[in-house]
Amino acid sequence: MAELDDIRSFIAVAETGGFGRAAQVLGLSKSIVSRRVSKLEEELGARLLSRTTRGVSPTEAGIVFKARSERILEALEEAREEVAQAGGVTGRLRLAMPLTFGNRHVAPLLRELALEHPRLELDVHASDRFVDLIGERFDAAIRIGTLKDSSLIARRLAPVYTSVLGSPAYLARKGRPRTPQDLAQHDCLLYTGSAEQEWTFRAGRRWVPVRPTARLRSDSGETLLEWAAAGLGLAVLPNFLASDAIRAGQVEPVLLDYPMPARGLFVVRPPGAFVPGKVRVLIDLLVARFGATPYWDPCQDAMKERGLALEEAWEQPGEAHPAEELSDPHPA
Repeated sequence: MAELDDIRSFIAVAETGGFGRAAQVLGLSKSIVSRRVSKLEEELGARLLSRTTRGVSPTEAGIVFKARSERILEALEEAREEVAQAGGVTGRLRLAMPLTFGNRHVAPLLRELALEHPRLELDVHASDRFVDLIGERFDAAIRIGTLKDSSLIARRLAPVYTSVLGSPAYLARKGRPRTPQDLAQHDCLLYTGSAEQEWTFRAGRRWVPVRPTARLRSDSGETLLEWAAAGLGLAVLPNFLASDAIRAGQVEPVLLDYPMPARGLFVVRPPGAFVPGKVRVLIDLLVARFGATPYWDPCQDAMKERGLALEEAWEQPGEAHPAEELSDPHPA
């Protein structure tokens, strides 16, 4: 009978498209993974993988065997967890999160999670690199952006708003822009970490795009915030990044009458009806702490005082649904 490790090795190769990549994910040598898959194929009397110079892909038999094997492994994991959970949440939680947002707002929650569940292991990767949840064996990822259809499961957490920010000294020297068109007369600080190089504002029922000219550019939101606070120009930044500087009076939001489109904050996990306890406690904590009204956003009250309905490119926290990870993240 096929060993479970052989099946797991085959699934890893099928998902990553190569023995080397599967070996890296599993933490094994390439030769061991290859030997396990060959042994599995020999026992089954069928070729599960098609090997070409371009890579490796499952055959028709491999696709069927992979689907059934995944259900078996999922049921086994669920049974194992039901027994283990009598002593509390256990296992290793492998989480990917954006660098700045994660360090500022997720890390304190993970500290609480670790204290509350002493048998839970945390393996946290803080980076703005777009990870492959399935191929790199992550249990969950926290993402900022917009959703597209896919087999991944996403849970909506909160909106993420952005603002145009400048220092009091800069605004006193150059004046406050009254409309998006006024930005043509200002020094702008441009974020280069995204393909989108336009700043978009809502004017009534219209969207107004502005393409700023910038002498100073960076792919780091932290760098842009430092420059804006130093009076070098106006920057568009997510409010979660600039909140402390706004409250300290180092920068001020402008153009509040022209809201910018929001993104969403999501927690994403691989597909499957079974949610491991280690993932469930993480999601429950994120939903409880972040909710629908971000505590980190000092600009919302000012906008509400003006009677402005914030433009939301997200939905209220609710049931999970299939979604792709995310695209077009804000500087973090």
